[in-house]
Amino acid sequence: MSLARNLNRALTATTGLQVRRAARPAKGRTTTAPRSAGRPEATYRRPSAEDLATDRLLRRPVFVISSIRSGSTLLRMMLGAHPRLHAPHELHLGRMEVDCVNWFSRRAMSALGLERGDLEHLLWDRVLHRELVRAGKDFVVEKTPANVYMYRRLKDCWPDARFVFLLRHPESIARSWHESDPVKRPYDKAVGEVLPYLAAVEEARAADADGFTVRYEDITAGPEREMRRLCAFLGVDYEPAMLHYGERSGGELVRGLGDWRDTIRTGTVQPGRALPGEGEVPEALRPACAAWGYPS
Repeated sequence: MSLARNLNRALTATTGLQVRRAARPAKGRTTTAPRSAGRPEATYRRPSAEDLATDRLLRRPVFVISSIRSGSTLLRMMLGAHPRLHAPHELHLGRMEVDCVNWFSRRAMSALGLERGDLEHLLWDRVLHRELVRAGKDFVVEKTPANVYMYRRLKDCWPDARFVFLLRHPESIARSWHESDPVKRPYDKAVGEVLPYLAAVEEARAADADGFTVRYEDITAGPEREMRRLCAFLGVDYEPAMLHYGERSGGELVRGLGDWRDTIRTGTVQPGRALPGEGEVPEALRPACAAWGYPS
């Protein structure tokens, strides 16, 4: 039984939650994305290799797939310091939707072979390509944590996309999420809120044998080593500037679009928190620890 299935079974037993992976459509067929509240499902097709030249402006985008509070903003800042990589703030592509408001527009787009999901993909592609051109770089990196719930759709939108899976000790994730708003989010509540992210990360990681896995703890302990590994995966030369990405002001790091606190504003990699001690990991997080090779 796969690690992802083991993790999902454990999460279901402890929380009643389970993350299901959407089936991949057969070649030439359409698939549907999860529906938003009050909206019909978005139907789309996965462009073939021959169609990519006309259907997508953006080529070989990079998506960081992680839970909340996993250090993805730090990784974004380090990657964005590379002269060939553009890593904007979180873009929340999944919340950008397109609609044809009447029968005529739906029929017109359908006659072009474009359903609502296809139109959304064209919009996403144009937004990312616009930012890449403005930056004057070669590849875009996107790191919105909610991307973990739309991994399959990102893969269908950009068949040549590359995925970086960022892991962190599950208890550290929950602890950091709790500390970001301890009054609103007691620790037990924080644990429950990160569990679906952990399951979804493992589902995506199990589905992508070509992806690259990196740990937050390894980045903070040996940043040069890990950035050299990651650069090799992305096919770019290592750049020392990635370790000192530069100080940032409050106006540059905005709450809701990634980490905005003092540590990330320093412009360099800071030591990570110590791993939890024996007996400090809640029972609900132990399956994720086992799946990712962390002590619990």
